[in-house]
Amino acid sequence: MTESISANLELMHQHITQFEKQYSRVPGSVQLLAVSKTHGVDSIRTALAAGQHNFAENYMQEALAKIATLSDEHIFWHFIGPIQSNKTKVLAANFDWIHSVDRSHIAQRLHEQLPPGKAPLNVLLQVNISDEDSKAGVSLRELPELAAAVASLSRLKLCGLMAIPAPSADIAAQRSSFALLAQARATLVELGHLDCIHLSMGMSADYEAAIAEGATMIRIGTDIFGARSKRPTTDA
Repeated sequence: MTESISANLELMHQHITQFEKQYSRVPGSVQLLAVSKTHGVDSIRTALAAGQHNFAENYMQEALAKIATLSDEHIFWHFIGPIQSNKTKVLAANFDWIHSVDRSHIAQRLHEQLPPGKAPLNVLLQVNISDEDSKAGVSLRELPELAAAVASLSRLKLCGLMAIPAPSADIAAQRSSFALLAQARATLVELGHLDCIHLSMGMSADYEAAIAEGATMIRIGTDIFGARSKRPTTDA
């Protein structure tokens, strides 16, 4: 497993470099987030030894145990799962990035509950780009209002957008969804949200299309760590 994680990371970086060149992206403009949900601390340590320092988690309780165990390591923790109101205090205290803000009251709670002395929390707004009833995320229509609300909160830094489009095996369809998110980000910049520079989009099955359409962060789990382990039953 140690060798495979290291080899997978090396291969991922090769693919990122390849697609940056293929789609005329600035070299080094795409950041790799290792989605470590359901994978243990040993796997994360292996990835760390291979030079990976940005890790993404979906389940808060599982993530907190890892954060505590790895507190002496140089890691940037990204939360990419749904946010419940009663968990904002813990998220604000323990994560460097929150990718899944989709309601103004969640943003308000993160702002109010960020520990004193901590730098402004980096947040991305999750957009329901495919308009799926089963998925979280603000609609494109409501996005400008939410962005304005978040930008008014001094302890949050609005850094960009995140989306999980409806799955498709067709790269043209994938690119079409990601292009919508890229245009939405461009519109926010035009409205004055100048720090809104990031696009967190693309996973193991569609990251080429995401890079083609401007992703600055791709969230990769399976292609780094292999198939997911069983989700912890005590988490939410």
